Amino acid sequence: MTTAATRDTGVPRLAMVGIFGGLFAGYLGLTAVIPVLPAFLRDRHGAGDFTVGLVVTVTAVTALLVRPVAGALADRYGHRTVMLAGALVVAAGGLLYLLPLSVPALVAVRLLLGAGEAALFTAGAVWTVALAPHHRRGQLIGLYGVSMWGGISAGTFLGATLQQVSFPAVWALSAVAPLVAAGLVAMVPTPPRTAPSGGGGGGLLLRPALLPGIALTFGAAGYAGLAAFVVLHLDAREIGHGVVVLSCFSAVYAGTRLVIGHLPDRLGPRRVAAWCGVGEAVGLATIAVAPNLPVAVLGSLVMGVGFSLLHPSLALMVMNHADPARQGAAIGAYTSFWDLGLAVWGPVTGLVAAGFGYPAVFAAGAACALVAAGLAVRIGRPATAPTEVRTA
Repeated sequence: MTTAATRDTGVPRLAMVGIFGGLFAGYLGLTAVIPVLPAFLRDRHGAGDFTVGLVVTVTAVTALLVRPVAGALADRYGHRTVMLAGALVVAAGGLLYLLPLSVPALVAVRLLLGAGEAALFTAGAVWTVALAPHHRRGQLIGLYGVSMWGGISAGTFLGATLQQVSFPAVWALSAVAPLVAAGLVAMVPTPPRTAPSGGGGGGLLLRPALLPGIALTFGAAGYAGLAAFVVLHLDAREIGHGVVVLSCFSAVYAGTRLVIGHLPDRLGPRRVAAWCGVGEAVGLATIAVAPNLPVAVLGSLVMGVGFSLLHPSLALMVMNHADPARQGAAIGAYTSFWDLGLAVWGPVTGLVAAGFGYPAVFAAGAACALVAAGLAVRIGRPATAPTEVRTA
């Protein structure tokens, strides 16, 4: 399968195995603890709901802050160096779980893991784009995301399975898997680098990332609502089977990138991003009014197709507008808007559900998706010629 993918994308086989496999293994280690931490905190520390939520989600804080920095470091010191450092930081965090830590110490470990995750993902994303032929960059960004979600799915499953053995068994997996990731990344030859040209803004407001990042933030609203409230929404309508709807969304999300992930390259990222926003909105609206399970599943499928290609299309716009020597900083800043979106829309959708009911959550998500589509249309064409970007 890797050989076929290599022929299709034009990326060397060793690079695909190292980068995509490293991302998969890194996220496997990161997420193996997610289904286990709540029970561990309650059993060993008597923690309440607030503490559990804090420990599980606090990684987003450092991920949000570190992604632009990690991207800039990748531009300066090399993608492999930063991705390898991220994998080793994640492995170190896994080892720290084995110590008898207090709750504040666990929070510190989770913050460290957020920084490692940011470095691992951001450096690998820009490395992937740097290696890809110009006409395959959007497709490779999508496949890179599939590797991440595959690692998340495998990690949560293995973590929940190993919990039946012992907590230390889960902690060991969370350390060993990132070490495998580091080994895979290390075997990829060091890519050439272009020295940064200097100037320009940084952080979240790095200019090429700003408008696509805002669009991504609005696009995240629908996903936040679906993940948090589809089960409750369908139960309230006496339909049930919300997990089936989530599973269908996840399956079509991955399948879309595998089957038609080349569309942003072929049709143009602006056009695809705009239609993706519309598709996400239609799917969310369908779920909001679904009278039965088949209609709700249909809505999840439509939403999954649209949402799947929204991120790589917007990311491709960022890459098209960024200075080739600062694409790491740009993609790091862009990805931070995803963390920002989840941080904002998580509590907002809760307030909407409490004040207006569950259907309003999906209606609000649909409206935000249309805003994302409108923003995508407003993003101008790249100022850098494709032949110049291709040499990055």
